[in-house]
Amino acid sequence: MGIQAAPEIKYAIIHNAVMQKGNQLQIDKMCKLAGVSRSGYYRWCAAATSREARDDADRKDFNLILEAYQYRGYDKGYRGIHMRLLHMGIIMNPKKIRRLMHKFGLKCPIRKVNPYRQMVKALQTSIVAPNIVNRDFVSRGARKVLLTDITYLSYGDRKRCYLSTILDACTHEILAYCLSESLRVDFVLDTVDKLLAEHGATLDDTTLVHSDQGCHYTSNAFIQKLKNAEFVQSMSRRGNCWDNAPQESFFGHMKDHIKERVEKLESFSTVKAQVDDYIDYYNNDCGQWDLLKLSPTEYFRYLQTGIYPLPVWQPRGLAPGP
Repeated sequence: MGIQAAPEIKYAIIHNAVMQKGNQLQIDKMCKLAGVSRSGYYRWCAAATSREARDDADRKDFNLILEAYQYRGYDKGYRGIHMRLLHMGIIMNPKKIRRLMHKFGLKCPIRKVNPYRQMVKALQTSIVAPNIVNRDFVSRGARKVLLTDITYLSYGDRKRCYLSTILDACTHEILAYCLSESLRVDFVLDTVDKLLAEHGATLDDTTLVHSDQGCHYTSNAFIQKLKNAEFVQSMSRRGNCWDNAPQESFFGHMKDHIKERVEKLESFSTVKAQVDDYIDYYNNDCGQWDLLKLSPTEYFRYLQTGIYPLPVWQPRGLAPGP
């Protein structure tokens, strides 16, 4: 019965023993003890030059992976690395990225459970809009289904602030957001005002604004704000986070990246600066697999122009751009 390890590891152990000064161990006996063949060991020794060349090539490729992984200070999984490399003009197979990450011990961030769901449950009202979106987030196109929600961020000595966002369900862009030190309804209304100021020209009276049944979204002030903007209001079913899934997903990924950083900050202004930087990164530099490996802003431009911006890679069925 041999040692429980990969043959390459056994060959390396045998070779190290053979190279020791004064070694009297016989190769065939060591191979028998390790459970490998002597011919296999000699083949492994003969391949030393090519193995070293392969290791050197892997190290060079891993340096590129590490550069993509650390881009703008936000860690990424193998898909995020693959898409960042494409933006660097480099094509690297995702399987190879995973292999090299494993080889060199690079771990991707792990999604954590979102604790924010019950914060304002006791403040629900009876004013509920129908679920017009009904999880159809994409078919209406860009700027037609906007998702909104609130989450919290903890910082300093048991302090909290609250983030309100409006996300385009088709392109996943964060179109507007507000950070507040309180849960007053005003910051949700301010988010709509920012949306109108920055993207009003791309919206019309068919635009759906979809939310959960939280007290902010069932308030008379919010309902009237949407009516004045001529938006159509839609709401998730009670307690059903899947009805607002892209928005929930954004909050989850955002916290994966910045939660630990924010917890170390002491002031609201520094938290806001961190949130500003992350949302800028997310919109403009964070490629998404379901968006043809483009960032949300790039994907919106592609939908508008039909020009795919990555010359080193073309999605299947997509004709090369001019």
